[in-house]
Parts: sequence; structure tokens; C-alpha cells
Amino acid sequence: MTEHQGETRAAYDGVVELYASMFADRLESRPFARSMIGTFAELVRGTGNLRAVDVGCGPGHLTAMLHDLGLDAFGLDLSPGMVDHARQAHPALRFDEARMEALPVEDDSLGGVLAHYSMIHTPPGELPALLAEQVRVLAPGGLLLVSFFATEGPEPVRFDHKVTPAYSWPVDRFAELLAGAGLVTFARLLHDPASERGFLDAHLLARFD
Repeated sequence: MTEHQGETRAAYDGVVELYASMFADRLESRPFARSMIGTFAELVRGTGNLRAVDVGCGPGHLTAMLHDLGLDAFGLDLSPGMVDHARQAHPALRFDEARMEALPVEDDSLGGVLAHYSMIHTPPGELPALLAEQVRVLAPGGLLLVSFFATEGPEPVRFDHKVTPAYSWPVDRFAELLAGAGLVTFARLLHDPASERGFLDAHLLARFD
């Protein structure tokens, strides 16, 4: 485990209950993100492969949402505290501790991967390895929905996230990384932020062909 991963895990372990309470509404106050996740779930169902992973699942609220939307969803997270909370909150679903660059998932086995603001703490140089791992577990035709903070500048911007340092990305640069991993981005949603942080919110939907 890298130093930044250890710091990220410790930081999220320390805010489990607060973080879970902040997202207990399961995106009821975030219509754009909710609509993209609904579209993602519908398209995954259309592939016929209902298996989907919520990487960086946190307290499990979106894993449960994917389950309610008809997917065979499970959650993975770096933080053991988050995994424990998710298991208690959603005992019928599977949650495991895992690093995003070493997912405990078989090759070519999933219809979908959801990465909802879960790669924001990854240093830019390490992001291609994470995307390659997500492609590894996707079956041909499988879908990735990735959400992140977007910047209008030419380069990723490091900023002080409330939990632990994070990065915002130019949308085109992120889409180029997806293409480099073998994914075809076919839908984008970019909108004004729901918070005072000031970055745009970005959602990219991509397919592994």
C-alpha cells in the first residue's frame, strides 16, 4: 500500500459516521448524479450481465441503489471502517476491503463498474493503473461510470478535500485516459457544483469494446 493510500484509508476510517450521514439520502438532493447512475444501471441491464461493482463504495449507499435498480451489485472500499458500516447498513449485500489497483474480481466478469468520486484522491501518475484494473474486470460490452471534480484548466489540480487531498481533472484529459485504457466514452454530463468547493461536477459513461 502506498503512503497516500494509507493516509486516505486512515482519513476515511476517521469520518465513517459523519460521511455516512451526509449521503444517507442516496443522491435525492443530487439529481444529475442520480440520473447518470440510473442510466448506467439501465444500460448494464441491457448487456445481460447484471454483475456490477461499486469501487470506493464508502458506506454502501450507492451499492444499495444499484441493487434496487436491478443489478447484482457488490461494494469494495479501501477503508475497513467504511466496509464495516456498509455491511451493517446493508446486510443482504456483499462488501469487501480492497485496493482499486488490485480488485478481487475475475477477469472479464462484470457488466458494470461504478467509480463515484472514488478516484479523486489518486495522484495523476497512478490513475492509468487504476483504469487498467477496471477494464480487466469488465466483460466485453461492459460499462464504466466515473464521476469526479472537473477543472477548466489544462492540468489536474490538487486541492484540500475535506477528508484528504484530492485532484480535479480537465474532462478531456480524463476522457483521454479512458481511451488509453481501452474504453470508449459515449456520454458526458458536466454541471455546476452542488457544493461550495467551486469545481464542476463531471460524469463520464464509457464502454469496453
